[in-house]
Amino acid sequence: MNQPDRFELFLLPDGVKKLNITPDSRIPNTVNIKFEREDHTLGNLLRSSLLQDPRVLFVAYKIEHPLFANFVLRLQTEEDSPPLEVLRDVIMVVIGQLEELKQQFHKEWEIKHIAGDDYD
Repeated sequence: MNQPDRFELFLLPDGVKKLNITPDSRIPNTVNIKFEREDHTLGNLLRSSLLQDPRVLFVAYKIEHPLFANFVLRLQTEEDSPPLEVLRDVIMVVIGQLEELKQQFHKEWEIKHIAGDDYD
């Protein structure tokens, strides 16, 4: 009975920031970014996409506690590439890929609809 209400998993409370960015002073070009009200879906998508960027030296994420919907992403980049700039670039690539997927899905849906294979 200690499980939080379902809406608490995605609604951001007043005064809570979506991202909390903390530079790591021990390792150059490294940041820890805490994502509030997100889970493995976004964490794994960002991690796998960041690993494809050649400027990324290290990236990982962890869920701090299974009952709370947040994760911490640790990102280390090459010396001449600021981590937040790399993250922004990768997010823009992911958004483009999702937009392309959406267009392909709608195209296939229309083809199925025209062919009479409705799923209504």
